[in-house]
Amino acid sequence: MPGMVLFGRRWSLASDDLVFPGSFELFLRVLWWIASLTLYLMHRRKLDCPGGVLLSTYLIVLLVLLAVIIGIVLAIVCVSMRGTICNPGPRKSMSKLLYIRLALFLPEMVWASLGAAWVAKGIQCDRTVVIGIIATVIVRTQTWCPAILQPASPFSTSNRTRSATAGSLQRWNSPPSFPCSCRGRDIEYDAVEGDEHHCHFASILKTTGLQYRDFIHVSFHDKVYELPFIVVLDHRKESVVVAVRGTMSLQDVLTDLSAESENLELDIELQDCVAHKGIAQAARYIYRRLVNDGILSQAFSVAPEYRLVVVGHSLGAGAAALLAIMLRGAYPQVRAYAFSPPRGLLSKSLYEYSKDFVVSLILGMDVIPRLSVANMEDLKRRILRVIANCNKPKYKILLHGCWYSVFGGSPDNFPTELDEGNQGALTQPLLGEQTLLTRCSPGYCSGDSPLDSPTKYPTLYPPGRIIHLEEDGGSGRFGCCSAALYRARWAHETEFSKILIGPKMLIDHMPDVMSRALDRVVADRIACVSCPGQGGSNVP
Repeated sequence: MPGMVLFGRRWSLASDDLVFPGSFELFLRVLWWIASLTLYLMHRRKLDCPGGVLLSTYLIVLLVLLAVIIGIVLAIVCVSMRGTICNPGPRKSMSKLLYIRLALFLPEMVWASLGAAWVAKGIQCDRTVVIGIIATVIVRTQTWCPAILQPASPFSTSNRTRSATAGSLQRWNSPPSFPCSCRGRDIEYDAVEGDEHHCHFASILKTTGLQYRDFIHVSFHDKVYELPFIVVLDHRKESVVVAVRGTMSLQDVLTDLSAESENLELDIELQDCVAHKGIAQAARYIYRRLVNDGILSQAFSVAPEYRLVVVGHSLGAGAAALLAIMLRGAYPQVRAYAFSPPRGLLSKSLYEYSKDFVVSLILGMDVIPRLSVANMEDLKRRILRVIANCNKPKYKILLHGCWYSVFGGSPDNFPTELDEGNQGALTQPLLGEQTLLTRCSPGYCSGDSPLDSPTKYPTLYPPGRIIHLEEDGGSGRFGCCSAALYRARWAHETEFSKILIGPKMLIDHMPDVMSRALDRVVADRIACVSCPGQGGSNVP
């Protein structure tokens, strides 16, 4: 786990990060050695040409040098497999092996240069041997790269990579804009704001199948705390729909990252009205545009009998829920549908208050509805505990993780933690090699561990009642949802109080994946209207 110390400095590579790059180099070296040996044995009788002694000597020394390097690389791989993530003791000889391996680069480079020089002199020998010598020089230069540039493992502890972001770059629920054929349109889009060539609006028209006259206002204006949104008339549902776009730009990411809490000034009597600052600012901006600029008044002047519906995805879902809370005083019948909203959004009182008019839809293992500052702190603690208590070598964990991601299966079949009796020693921070080796040093087993310190951020909750779309049965890996079956049920917010790690934790957040899952649930319910219910927890 701690970085190796070489040449007087600590590197981001740990001593157990060399299994896979070392195995790759070992594979290449063995192939190279076999090819060189075959070349020598098959053509050694043809080396009685001028300069043939040099070539014969070159091949013999090459075989010996390769054999030594193969032995050292094999030792590096075997030593790197020893121990566990937090127990580098069995790998203490790694630095010496690496010094030896680095020292072998010098004779390897010298011998490659000599081979290139001899071939360049135009030695008149068997053409196959000469081509083989050239090939060995080329292969040698190619094998230097994986030996020198060892990639860092996901478990490496570089301080520069210890950062987390709250938020996810998502598109609006529409395909990419069409930059071509957008200019020179005869219709003047007076209601469109921030779409210079009307390309984005053309995309929305094509996707939704709506007419231009159905749109009251379309804003693509995008700044920090200022999100794009549209106001449209849905005649089929008799609704005035306000749709808020999710994270799609760097400005939106900055809005996501403003995760501190902010008090809301609302005309309702609740114990605490606290919400995510960045999303609250974005909702307040849209509220001012809708009310102060008369956009909603214009919409209801066209369709006074329609009801108000606010929708959004991801960041837009959080803004939509807060916007509905702000608008409820003037529009008591407002309803909000939040698709994949962030968890760290509302205080407990606002969460309970929003249940009457907000519905959140969450798909599978989606990470964003489980993402909050408090949950990130919890995930950090759990990861540190698992790493500190892991009794498996890193390469086995990575191999099993790849197998699970590609072929599925249960991760519980590969335990990585020690028995419960050792859980009490897991409060020590992973500060360095000595901390890892002395698992329960007196300085780090006390109760004032940083892992147990309270977070300065209050607990926030997702908006409204929650419909959880759960995958029912097997499906393809990496979000291949064509064969996936889903069932919808009402869920409690406590089911999303921890971040789940899995191959679909990001895939399930994609709006197109959510849309396909909803279509599949609706299609299954239509095709199975006579099926008996599965209990009161299912969505009616």
